[in-house]
Amino acid sequence: MAEHTSSSITIEAAPADVMAVIADFARYPDWTGEVKEAEVLAADELGRAEQVRLVMDAGAIKDDQTLAYTWTGDHEVSWTLVKSQMLRSLDGTYLLEPAGAGSTEVTYRLTVDVKIPMLGMIKRKAEKVIIDRALAGLKKRVEEKSPSGA
Repeated sequence: MAEHTSSSITIEAAPADVMAVIADFARYPDWTGEVKEAEVLAADELGRAEQVRLVMDAGAIKDDQTLAYTWTGDHEVSWTLVKSQMLRSLDGTYLLEPAGAGSTEVTYRLTVDVKIPMLGMIKRKAEKVIIDRALAGLKKRVEEKSPSGA
């Protein structure tokens, strides 16, 4: 069974403000470092992305991938790999929990399995770098946009 890597960060904004940034795939290249291009291929009746094509460059992992997204209420989104050049599987989740006084605790879980042989320790380190950069970028982006972070 694949092991996942997980990390959390507190963002000084309401969960809805955080989720709005997470759901704005067109802006991912502006704040995620690893995402060079993002294109929503399909959306649900609420306008939330169901399939997204991402061109990634995360150092050891460079890829053109399509992910399927599942939205659970207003505080959770998860994704799974549809197709990829380099990855065998990719499963991730953003979970948002109100942290009081207009802030949100965001937990990011990620499991990646690459097609090429890679030591588990190196793979987990790459996952940790991706998660930490994504959370730091998300925090910066949300707090710049948030009324409380202005």
